[in-house]
Amino acid sequence: MANTNSAKEKEAHVTHLPEHGPIDENGREILLSLKNVDITFGKGDKAVRAVKNASFDIYKGATFSLIGESGSGKTTIGRAIIRVNPCAAGEIQYKGVRISGKIPNSLDREVIRNIQMVFQDPAASLNERATVDYIISEGLYNFHLYENEADRVRKVENIINEVGLLPEHLTRYPHEFSGGQRQRIGLARAMVMEPELVVADEPISALDVSIRAQVLNLLKKFQREKGVTYLFIAHDLSIVRFISDRIGIIYKGDIVEVADAEELFDFPMHPYTHSLISAIPIPDPALEKNKVLYTYDPSIHDYSVDKPELVDIGHNHFVYGNKKEIEEYKALREKNEPLKSVTILDPNDPEYETKLKASQEKKIIDEEYTLPPVHDTGSFIYSILSFFLPVLGIIAAFAFKHFNYIRNYKACKKGALGGFGFIAALLIILLLFIVIAII
Repeated sequence: MANTNSAKEKEAHVTHLPEHGPIDENGREILLSLKNVDITFGKGDKAVRAVKNASFDIYKGATFSLIGESGSGKTTIGRAIIRVNPCAAGEIQYKGVRISGKIPNSLDREVIRNIQMVFQDPAASLNERATVDYIISEGLYNFHLYENEADRVRKVENIINEVGLLPEHLTRYPHEFSGGQRQRIGLARAMVMEPELVVADEPISALDVSIRAQVLNLLKKFQREKGVTYLFIAHDLSIVRFISDRIGIIYKGDIVEVADAEELFDFPMHPYTHSLISAIPIPDPALEKNKVLYTYDPSIHDYSVDKPELVDIGHNHFVYGNKKEIEEYKALREKNEPLKSVTILDPNDPEYETKLKASQEKKIIDEEYTLPPVHDTGSFIYSILSFFLPVLGIIAAFAFKHFNYIRNYKACKKGALGGFGFIAALLIILLLFIVIAII
């Protein structure tokens, strides 16, 4: 207990980031580390656990890609890293120093200076009333990262040239640019700060295909020349395969698989990863037509007793599963035979038409979420009525519960219990008066 307290006191006195982060067993410097991070929005019954027990490391100078469908928690993690979203549990470490939660102001400024973000929507993330010159210079002004005005102008002009724009663009406003040009401005704004880590939140999803390649090449150029580390957030595995050193797969708040890029594509262990790889389009129309889409069904897992964990199955490959599943994954990996993620139907197969039709009709099976009925509002009127008519309130509560009006059920139950409590209190007081009167 004493050691824990001393560690916390030591941590609380850290006011500046060290020059280097911790080194792992393979000799790689860990720049950023998430340790059992939970992120929750809302309170009480309305609380939503957006990220659950997330853990992964990002190595210095590497690109870590976080992949998942919309609403899986990718951006939530990115915003937690730049200290916008608070962590409900766990911690985020940068160079071995905790940067989540309350930290000294000097450390906070260093984190802001060293971790920059490139946003998904280049239009919404730029101040329409400011010139490009001011947008790019804002970080330089805030941290005074220039010696004099000439030095500031030189830095801004250098970075605007590096992202493929011209110095005359500096006097213009964001609405005068195309989507790809705006994203370049956003990238220039981040890179002029000379950050060590850039959180790129789907920076190419809103761009045309040809422009996407240009932005990706820019990112790799900065990485080669400046040693920048990236957390690249995306929903498409095909985009990140050739730019990523490591890839993490997230499904509804759970990190289900983390591995090196080629390792993940050769040995996709988790069924959800398998489904994402099978969904990557094949350039050949004939092959794409005959491809069997693998669909992920969460009901295949039985986590009622044996709870899942993110476990290293070897080769620095982490998979989410219970003990039985982990043993199966380890056995598969030990065979060292690449797994087949995509199945192409043979047109000469006698059952080709039947299989093709079944493949086309198959829908993605997902967890069943029972949406609340339209009138399931949980209105306070139900609570008030149930308070004054508790017997009818209890009857109404169970009726609502039977038809899955859960919010109305809770409102009626709460009001009825309050009503019964009030009546009980009145009866006790009345009984006391009677006893006193008799005595």
